[in-house]
Amino acid sequence: MKRFPSSPPTVLDVHQHLWPEPLVEALRRRRSAPRLEGWELHLDGEPACPVDPAAHDLAARRATDRADGVDLTLLSLSAPLGIERLPAAESAPLLEAWHGLADHLDDGHGLWAAPRLVEPDPCELAATLAHPRVHGLQVPADALATPGRLEALAPTLAVAEAAGLPVLVHPGPAAPTAEALPSWWPALTSYVAQQAAAWHAWHVAGRALLPTLRVVFVGLAGLAPLHHERLTQRGGSLGVIDPGVFYETSSYGGRAVDAMARVVGVDPLVLGSDRPYAVATDLAADPGLGEAFARAVRSTNPLHLLQGGPR
Repeated sequence: MKRFPSSPPTVLDVHQHLWPEPLVEALRRRRSAPRLEGWELHLDGEPACPVDPAAHDLAARRATDRADGVDLTLLSLSAPLGIERLPAAESAPLLEAWHGLADHLDDGHGLWAAPRLVEPDPCELAATLAHPRVHGLQVPADALATPGRLEALAPTLAVAEAAGLPVLVHPGPAAPTAEALPSWWPALTSYVAQQAAAWHAWHVAGRALLPTLRVVFVGLAGLAPLHHERLTQRGGSLGVIDPGVFYETSSYGGRAVDAMARVVGVDPLVLGSDRPYAVATDLAADPGLGEAFARAVRSTNPLHLLQGGPR
């Protein structure tokens, strides 16, 4: 199925967020988290926070992307909302509102689908993934934070594998706490830990369960591969680099990207900005390694992630 215009995009941003109006209205109708009061977001595991409505204007976002030279942006449902694991009767209208955005996208935007984790329906998910504006499946990292959880989630991941589409592993909800914490706390603790745990679970069990699935970890997988020396000291092994695993760069700059490249190489690194929750420190994602490196992270590697083929 055709998911790209006749000329492949030159620069791809594989990770941004935008809430369509039907999703906003559905969140406002809720009386428990996740919910919106006007433009204030309420979650169980994070302090209430204001949301900028301008950040969820599709036309404005496209203009910003074009100004940055981005030809294709993939939009992701905010997994920390926890929509995927709500009871089926609650998640269904929210996911319908999210997936409906695909019908309103042009060549400059695509969508990561989101699964229903309670009472999953593989046929329904397969139909969603068949939409030409859907480029893959997003799953919350805490849903595959151990080999056992990964095994339980494998039938859902296998739907994306059968469709030849990649899976984006994104931080899920932060754990509730009664203590007042800085607004950035979940992003630097829970989110990073979830990504690292999911990466280790994949490292242990993922490829054996899903031999052809392409998977990309948001936020450089919480920098988990950088701990390969500690992994070896504690009885594990990094082993052979998995050519079907990719690492998205959002919230990190040149130093972290450079360090990751020294462990996993350049080929798995893909550009992601996490707009509007993070401001890209460098859309070129180039830690001083030259034009070829920037082209790989911005264009070549994202195309391999989305389309497959030799890397």
